[in-house]
Amino acid sequence: MSAAAPSGRRAQIVSAARRLLEDDGPEALSMRNVAAEIGIRAPSLYEHVADKRALESAIIAAGLHEQGVALRAALEADGRADPLTAITQAWRRWAHEHPHVYGLIYARDLDRSDDAVATEELFAGAPLREMCGGDLVTARVIWAFAHGMVNLELTDRFPPQTDVEALWVRGLDALRALLPKT
Repeated sequence: MSAAAPSGRRAQIVSAARRLLEDDGPEALSMRNVAAEIGIRAPSLYEHVADKRALESAIIAAGLHEQGVALRAALEADGRADPLTAITQAWRRWAHEHPHVYGLIYARDLDRSDDAVATEELFAGAPLREMCGGDLVTARVIWAFAHGMVNLELTDRFPPQTDVEALWVRGLDALRALLPKT
């Protein structure tokens, strides 16, 4: 079944899987748990999703779309006064609101052969690429900084007494020099 035209049951399965992931973490994301969540037998899931990886890809595609919407909304609300701060703080906020989905998106390789994943990855990155004037190297440097900072925050890897806000400010100040002058 195509991810582009999901059945009602497929959408229900993906929604249940997302709920399990968000509420109970990645350990809860199994075909058996998803089936139990919606009251069907696990083998019935395979009529709607090929396997667990396909189910994860559906969650990833939806998460990337939501992330892209959040980044675009942050830029529009900012009025482009400080787009770098707006976009990175929206990235940070979205990741903190959806840490398990964020982890799923960024902890493993993306299945770019899945059209929905490939499309939503481009959609999610569009605001950042636009802010960088299409300069992919600069966009990827900013992406790597934001992802690294968020990942360290979500995994509680900063040493005690680290002023994380100061790290964000200093890092963004350094990255600002890479942006095109407007």
